[in-house]
Amino acid sequence: MTGIALVTGGTRGIGSAIARALKLDGHRVAAVYHGNDAAAAAFGAGSGIAVYKWDVSDVAASKEGIARVEAELGPVSILVNNAGITRDTMFHRMNWEQWRAVLSTNLDSMFAMTRPIIEGMRERRFGRIVNISSINGQKGQAGQANYSAAKAGVIGFTKALAQENAARGITVNAVCPGYVDTDMVAGVPEDVRAKIIATIPVGRLGDPEEIAQAVSWLASPKAAFCTGAVLTINGGQYIANG
Repeated sequence: MTGIALVTGGTRGIGSAIARALKLDGHRVAAVYHGNDAAAAAFGAGSGIAVYKWDVSDVAASKEGIARVEAELGPVSILVNNAGITRDTMFHRMNWEQWRAVLSTNLDSMFAMTRPIIEGMRERRFGRIVNISSINGQKGQAGQANYSAAKAGVIGFTKALAQENAARGITVNAVCPGYVDTDMVAGVPEDVRAKIIATIPVGRLGDPEEIAQAVSWLASPKAAFCTGAVLTINGGQYIANG
């Protein structure tokens, strides 16, 4: 079964790998971005995936953007809430803008993106929602009180939404990646990267395609009995059951 998939933060890093994987599965894909026009244009040209720009933390912009996607591609049956940012600093130095920026993009976007889509999924009695959380939403991380709070909130949101919509044929699951080899991690100083890798039992960073394949499965008919799950993919760095 194929459909229309919408991936936020879908033109770079893990999001771009997810968008490509869903396209290979036969879905028509819309990749949403906000910041990097050049990267988005290159991704769209190279992948053949439709690219859209809006701020996923903005309720009105998200509603308008989703309406445009559905008018051009069709009703969204797969939603991947992947967009996320960091504004790292120790909490005693953190200001309100750093807190709100991360909570807005990483957690408020769950409402802004999912609310306009969920009613259509309920009416059609089918949907797949995959929310990308993080290892640091499970274990916490010094210097990331804002990010850890938001990503932990994503897990709670996932579990509640799964219970509300299971009877309507909608599955809602979360994926918690560990440290993955993306531009964000590449920007970390080499000595810090080495220390991170030393804490990962498999001895390496994750590959974006490894996360994408998990999302591909969760979006497929094979995962129809899986809902409310929290899938941990971190190379054994943190062992968790939810």
